[in-house]
Amino acid sequence: MLLRTGSVRRDFGLLWAGQSLSLFGDQFMKLALPLLAVTALDASPAQAALLPFALFFPFLPLGLPAGAIVDRLPRRTVMLVCDGVQAVAFGAVWALLAAGLLTFPLLLGLVLLSGCAVVFFQVAYTSYLPSLIHDPERLHTGNARLALSESTAQAAGPMVAGPLIHALGLIGAIAANVASFAVSVLSLALIKHREPARQATARERGWLRRDIAEGLRFVTRHPVLEPIIACGTTYVLFLSMVETSLVLYCRDVLHLSPQWIGVVLGAAAAGYPIGNLASARLMRRFGAPRTLVGAATVSVAGILSMPILGAHAGAVGLVAGSIAHCVGEGAFNPTSLTLRQTSTPGELLGRVSSVHRFLIWGAMSVGALLAAGVTALAGLSAAVWIGACGTVLCLPALARRGIRAAAFSR
Repeated sequence: MLLRTGSVRRDFGLLWAGQSLSLFGDQFMKLALPLLAVTALDASPAQAALLPFALFFPFLPLGLPAGAIVDRLPRRTVMLVCDGVQAVAFGAVWALLAAGLLTFPLLLGLVLLSGCAVVFFQVAYTSYLPSLIHDPERLHTGNARLALSESTAQAAGPMVAGPLIHALGLIGAIAANVASFAVSVLSLALIKHREPARQATARERGWLRRDIAEGLRFVTRHPVLEPIIACGTTYVLFLSMVETSLVLYCRDVLHLSPQWIGVVLGAAAAGYPIGNLASARLMRRFGAPRTLVGAATVSVAGILSMPILGAHAGAVGLVAGSIAHCVGEGAFNPTSLTLRQTSTPGELLGRVSSVHRFLIWGAMSVGALLAAGVTALAGLSAAVWIGACGTVLCLPALARRGIRAAAFSR
């Protein structure tokens, strides 16, 4: 059992529901927003591409400051406010669209506002759970369930958005998204658990810069967290090259039909839950460091196999490689999150989480730019191969310092 008392079980269920609905809404809008811009606002495809970027760009300028700010505030309150901001932002989109007053600049501004709320919500929710669940094993099970929601939202959100938009129309689909955020706010408001009061700290001049620097120093000097975050950053940098190029690689190099391309992209839906659910058992049997090394190895092997199997077996090979890499990633993510939470003092949790988010999202942006450059110079195949081979570098980045000492000791 995850939780010993009915009260904590109830509160975790509400947190899980609220986080799941919020993340699902984020992923839903990745598909709905470009369609809205093109079909209702006569925006160009290039303009429409700015909307998903605006939703996630705030992680770069706000990622590090968000951690310092969240560490000084009640995290549940931060989550409530952030979900409320997203409900208001997309409610404004719905109202303006229904009234015929929505313009592309207004839509871009409201999406950017929502993206800022996403930054603070993500930092707060990954920092809140340790105050609710104190036992490390049960904490990991909770993280695995939250990771399952995140991966399910990533896989299912865009897929559900299409039929929902077809059934309800754009106005109805956006209204449904607003409702999901409203329900998320309600579920978080019903949580009875309150974090322990923190000692008040004066906000003297320069406090934000000093708090950010304290979080960065803690991460870079930690023998376990630094290798984990270095591994994740390296992995995402090169994986982004593969993911950015994959659709056109399937179409132009492997000559797959749109139906098969959809199957390849949706293969993650099968891999992530397997890894998420297996991670707790693996950690109990092998320990967290060995689980991390094994999961990273499986994930890298799956990515490497994608261009190899794709060249010989087409879509079937790509699907097999994608499932394997997502199984590994699905086991790695909750295990690394639990280690971050159990290795970090409570007053630094927000800052450590923000360092991780900042580096990961920064690596995604740089990886996409690298893919564009390599594709322009050497073609799609080169971008996929360089990205796949580059993910191998995450393994030596991980197997160092405290991870190496714990994973490879007898």
